[in-house]
Amino acid sequence: MPFELGRPLGAPNNPDFQIKVLRKSLLLLESNSGPVLLEDFDEEAPIGDVRNNEDLESWVCPVNFPPPPSDRSQLELALLAEIESLSPWYNFSVQTKGRSSVGASQLSVTQLATFFIKFLEGEVKNPQPEISLGNFLKIASEDIKAWYMEAATAQPGHSTSLEIQNWFWGKTTAGAIFLDLNRVFAISDDPLLQYMSRSSFVPRNQRFRLN
Repeated sequence: MPFELGRPLGAPNNPDFQIKVLRKSLLLLESNSGPVLLEDFDEEAPIGDVRNNEDLESWVCPVNFPPPPSDRSQLELALLAEIESLSPWYNFSVQTKGRSSVGASQLSVTQLATFFIKFLEGEVKNPQPEISLGNFLKIASEDIKAWYMEAATAQPGHSTSLEIQNWFWGKTTAGAIFLDLNRVFAISDDPLLQYMSRSSFVPRNQRFRLN
């Protein structure tokens, strides 16, 4: 499925499209191929929630910051400045919702930022040696992405998941660093990192940014 993680049937509240996905999935049961059968669903999901498509204003990030630096030596400073600018909005999100999905890595977002920069520079020390480095990188990357998403959507108003995704991968230093990480994962000796680079680390509809 070419959909976002967590949306196996595409956009929410779109029963016509979701039924189409289910029907195509059930048709696989009639196939005589096997023992393993894989088939791509060749349609992108409609954007957003069809109940709310009227009178929507485009989402904008609550903070303005410069584009990712072209000088790679400036990445850490740019990333930490980005995090500092978004921190009040993340804190506001936690205060408003009373919860956060961030924390599995057991490191602060600034510690994670420094860790990823050092990893790109060749330092591969695992902050949680009780689990593999590949598993820690997976958990840590999910923490950073969740932190950014929660901060960016803290202000009142409607935002689509695609808008947030395009913002993270196309406008933030964190997104630029993750694209660099994906290239490193692709040539890693770790099977988990290789798998992440091919599948879930960069969303399918953002992979053009790797070129």
